[in-house]
Amino acid sequence: MSNESLDPRIRRLDLEHVKNGVQPTNSHWITFEVFHQEKRGRQAIHVGIVHAPSPEIALMFAKEQYARRKSTSNLWVVKSSEVFTFASEDEDIFETTPDKTFREPGFYKVRDRIEAYKNKHS
Repeated sequence: MSNESLDPRIRRLDLEHVKNGVQPTNSHWITFEVFHQEKRGRQAIHVGIVHAPSPEIALMFAKEQYARRKSTSNLWVVKSSEVFTFASEDEDIFETTPDKTFREPGFYKVRDRIEAYKNKHS
């Protein structure tokens, strides 16, 4: 009896480093961030993580985990170690300059006028 996988996803990938669908026991799996695109032209949205031995297997795991129930156009996987971010102590760079509060929706106080107009014309 052959140990070859019957799963077409495994057979289609033809991965040299994965023999008969089994990863060597002394290898470490990598954490990948998964991004999902619902339709072509829309932005990709972060949906979660998967742990896998390679990017190819990570895509398979991501497909099974995040694309089974949703409409999916594409998936991206990125090694978590390759994602860069600002340090926590640099959070002040995202604060809004006080003299530019007009850019915030809360700056405009028109809700009471809208309600008065609705009441008057209803």
